[in-house]
Amino acid sequence: MSRQVDEFLKLSKEFSAHNFHLYLVGGSVRDFLIKKDIEDFDLATDATPEEMSRFLSGCDMTFSRYGAVKVKRGKMYFLITTFRKEGKYDDSRHPSEIEFVRDMKTDCKRRDFTINALYMDDRFQVYDYVGGQDDIKNKVIRMIGNPKKRLKEDPLRILRALRFALKLDYTIDNKLKRALKKQSVLLTKLNPDKVKEELNKYGSVSQDKKDKLFSELNITKYLKDMLK
Repeated sequence: MSRQVDEFLKLSKEFSAHNFHLYLVGGSVRDFLIKKDIEDFDLATDATPEEMSRFLSGCDMTFSRYGAVKVKRGKMYFLITTFRKEGKYDDSRHPSEIEFVRDMKTDCKRRDFTINALYMDDRFQVYDYVGGQDDIKNKVIRMIGNPKKRLKEDPLRILRALRFALKLDYTIDNKLKRALKKQSVLLTKLNPDKVKEELNKYGSVSQDKKDKLFSELNITKYLKDMLK
């Protein structure tokens, strides 16, 4: 068992002692299920930031208004987010308002792709409301909700979809693929620095593979204009 998982189990006991629940969430669960090294160790809870501050030591509350609390355990930092519901995305990157909720299923709906919307508790039980486990089994990238709407909310999801497809060697769902092609112009709304940051996460994916997929989805021309 990794040190990170061990620390998660310890943290989970702290939450349980105060009648709250803590879960591994997103890519960390996906990577755990496919036996891949966990890159992003994200946690989610039904406790609000204020409630967490009452029983967790060493809370960094800098982004608590967004439902995010950072805690240090040993030499590791963990980002814990409160279950939430999001409003409209007025700036094509962030929701204009958020509402803390107690319901995991509501929190699940705001996430981007089914493979990133899995939750796992300290008994290693997985909670899946969107068919994420089936999509992992079938190696499919599928968006939660209406792809056209979700990409418009945050165009960076265009590059995230491609990153997961390329790094995991998954196929992009046809409905999402059509939306990616039609919505590719939305990339021009993004800050070039955010685009570069996302592209750096592609890691060792070969340039040929990237070029082929970018060209297929009508993305190359917009990236070239942005990254001159």
